[in-house]
Amino acid sequence: MVEIGAKKVLVVEDDRFLSALLERRLVKEGFHVLLAEDGDRALEIMRLEKPHLTILDIILPKKSGFEVMGLVQQEPSLQTGPIVVMTNLGQEDDVARGKSLGALEYFIKAKTSIEEIVQKVKAIVGGM
Repeated sequence: MVEIGAKKVLVVEDDRFLSALLERRLVKEGFHVLLAEDGDRALEIMRLEKPHLTILDIILPKKSGFEVMGLVQQEPSLQTGPIVVMTNLGQEDDVARGKSLGALEYFIKAKTSIEEIVQKVKAIVGGM
C-alpha cells in the first residue's frame, strides 16, 4: 500500500529482474514506484504522473535514455524532477553526454549496488 504523499520514483529499465529489485527496495523505503520498460512508456508516465525523480537506463527499446533526456529538455511538461542514469554505458563520452542532457547522477550498473542507488534517491528526493 502506497502512503499518501509518497514521493513518486519512475524506474525506466527493460531488465525486469533489475526493475523488480529496485521497485521492492524503493517501496520498502516508502516511495511510490512507477515502472517503464521502454523510452516511449517512460515519456507517457512522465507526462501523466509527474514523478519526483526518474531512474533511467540508456539502452532501451523504442527510445534510448539519451533520446528521452533530449525530449525532456525540449518539453517543459516533462521536466518534473531530476534524472539519475543507471546504465552499462560507462565510456567517458557517454557519461559526458548524459550529464549534458541533464542527468543529475550517472551510475554504471556493474560498479553500483542497488543499495547505493536507493541511498542516492533518498538523498535527492528527501531534500525536495
